[in-house]
Amino acid sequence: MRRVRTFLVHFTGLVIVSIVALPCQAETSGPRTWQNDLTPIAVSDWNYDFAAHLLERAGFGGTPEEIQALAKLTPAQAVARLVHFEGVPAGNLPPFEHSGIHDPGLEPFPPSRPAVTDMAKAKGEALGIKVKAGGNRPLQPIVDEFFYWLRASALETDRVAYWWANRMVASPRPFQEKMALFWHGHFASNEAKVRDYRKLLGQLELFERQGTGNFRNLTLAVAQDPAMLSFLDAGVNVKGASNENFAREIMELFTMGPGNYTEKDIREAARAFTGWNYVDLKFVVNKDQHDDGEKTFLGKTGKLDGVDIIDRIMEQPVTAEFVSAKLYRFFVRDDVSPEMKKQLGAYFRQSHYEIAPLLEKIFLSRDFYSPASVGTHIKSPVELAVGTYRKLGLASVPGVPDFNSETGALGQQLFQPPTVAGWAGGNSWITPGLLLERANFARDILFPTISFLPPDRYTGSGEVRRVAERIREGMDITAATQDESKSGGMAESNMEADRDEEFNTRYGSFRGSQMAIERVKPIARDAAPTNLTRMIVAANLKTSDQAVDYLIHRFMRVAPDDSTKKRLSAFLTKELGTSDMTIAQTYMEQPLRLLLHLIMSQPEFQLS
Repeated sequence: MRRVRTFLVHFTGLVIVSIVALPCQAETSGPRTWQNDLTPIAVSDWNYDFAAHLLERAGFGGTPEEIQALAKLTPAQAVARLVHFEGVPAGNLPPFEHSGIHDPGLEPFPPSRPAVTDMAKAKGEALGIKVKAGGNRPLQPIVDEFFYWLRASALETDRVAYWWANRMVASPRPFQEKMALFWHGHFASNEAKVRDYRKLLGQLELFERQGTGNFRNLTLAVAQDPAMLSFLDAGVNVKGASNENFAREIMELFTMGPGNYTEKDIREAARAFTGWNYVDLKFVVNKDQHDDGEKTFLGKTGKLDGVDIIDRIMEQPVTAEFVSAKLYRFFVRDDVSPEMKKQLGAYFRQSHYEIAPLLEKIFLSRDFYSPASVGTHIKSPVELAVGTYRKLGLASVPGVPDFNSETGALGQQLFQPPTVAGWAGGNSWITPGLLLERANFARDILFPTISFLPPDRYTGSGEVRRVAERIREGMDITAATQDESKSGGMAESNMEADRDEEFNTRYGSFRGSQMAIERVKPIARDAAPTNLTRMIVAANLKTSDQAVDYLIHRFMRVAPDDSTKKRLSAFLTKELGTSDMTIAQTYMEQPLRLLLHLIMSQPEFQLS
């Protein structure tokens, strides 16, 4: 097998990248004849490498001790432990600790700043705040509150992402978290549109509860979930003016795939979902907004509602094929043969859309351990980060580097999928620039920067920071919020008297950010407690060759070629001044970290 790989040379703290084509050595897999064979593997086939592959895909990887514990079981026992949580307690995972930022009166939250000020003018109050009886800027407290919630919800969503990442790292049931990650990309909704961390948290908890259960029930729960209802505009889907967003996406992206329905089916389904909405965090059906007339959907006629639509979708063989194929691509490999798609779809339907049995069948199959499946998956940024932390043996996600910023820079920030289609995945995770960013992520873990400024303490955009600086300099609101590009400069604006106006949007953005930072709890900013010296000593390794082999085997599921191993070993020997690890025990932490950075910068490290 030949893959494009990157050779990285460390020189005085710099990483120089050149891309060349060299052969890669895949981890142990079954014979090529296993490809597309859903026959269960035999007990005699089971080994450490297969257990590592299973834990990598059904979870996020693990330490040698965790892998060895699975390897001691039979294949059926190992899969049951991961998929059905057999013999695995839930663990003492803490619930999310809210900052207490949601104020009475915020619901229903207006769609825009003009909407909130119009409401305030019409009703004399908005967001639970009355318009000032007199004085300058009578609407300012309301505008401040509007921007406060925008910023506070975004910051609290970052805390929810950290809480979830910690679950991924610490949970004794990694498959539960891996399934939640899959559904988060499948039933995608983002904070930028929903603008309420509570709804996104509720959706995540739904994925945690039902993500390994029944797909029909999960789809119905998502269709009635406030986050999805908000994201796909349920509020404007009413009788006589149906909105087709959710009806289209449930068929195209969530269940059947494109080309398996008509535009008329979309319109009829949209009518069936009219009146489905939410009040704060509760699903409601507004009967006066529901179209209870006769509809024809996928050949079925009647006074159909949303539940009827979902049930009719589940009756279509293509639904089972589409969803099982998407699960297969996420957990096994990108290419799904037409025969495999039909086999999986038939099994999924026969299992009445139960998710766990389908994945159990896949994880036990010869195909899952074939050369086509092993070491061919490009890790998503979240898989990369969480897997790295688990292989380091960490109990939680460090605050430095910032998990959200780092995964976001790599293309995948939790609760921020780019569209309702989620993330593209696959080759889209790897470009020359992103590959270098992945190397930088590895370095940031092993050598955390001392000049780190946490994103959750920013005052907002550059414009907001400039307003903050000007107010600190003693400027009034008018001067501090003056648009320099439309004036003669700050000197001229400083001479103006504070304007008499209803509100100041720029000041509202500044003050809202300020209020949010006051109330949202900070993310702990500890660095990863990494001790590679202890790791090497515990493994009783005597030579630099052994240390290189150990770290490669622990952190990589696809080994680099022998020439790269020799270079890595020579690098470690040079940094230590010896190949004898026992001699270098008192000072080898830094060289080991430099070595691990190089290992984690290899393209093979991006594969599982």
